[in-house]
Amino acid sequence: MKNVNKNRVFRFNRRIRGQTDYQQRLKLLKSNLTRAVVRGSNKNMLVQFVNYGENGDKILTSAKSVDLIKLGFTLNTGNIVASYLTGYLAGKKLLKSNFTQDCVVDLGLQSSLYGSRIYAAVKGIKDSGVNVRVSDVVFPSEDRISGKHLNVKDVNVIIEKTKKAIEGSKK
Repeated sequence: MKNVNKNRVFRFNRRIRGQTDYQQRLKLLKSNLTRAVVRGSNKNMLVQFVNYGENGDKILTSAKSVDLIKLGFTLNTGNIVASYLTGYLAGKKLLKSNFTQDCVVDLGLQSSLYGSRIYAAVKGIKDSGVNVRVSDVVFPSEDRISGKHLNVKDVNVIIEKTKKAIEGSKK
């Protein structure tokens, strides 16, 4: 009897620790679409395209906001502009790798706030040419994405240089 309880606890330990919502994950997996996994921390943004596999999920492509520094991005990597460009970079990588172009957004246990950095990354994915199933209402305003709210000179120049570097990169 003790062995059965250990297996049951082990099987759902991610739910007990508050790391996985299995009902939400099952809904996403039933769609049979590639998941655009978007995760954010205070200083970084991570965007991955993931397909389900019986032996574990398979990551197709991945991009982190720190990767933008190598492409000439000189601003903070934890803001809305960096999140947008990270999503744009991940989307371009997916398109270059000839995988499916349809995906569904997987936010995990993060709070879904309209106009947040998470949705800025999703907007970047959508602008890169990937078909994302999400409403345009949730995206931040164009002023926020273009960095007009930042007190930095030549923000548009930095963003355009980084976008050109993303489109020209061979990663």
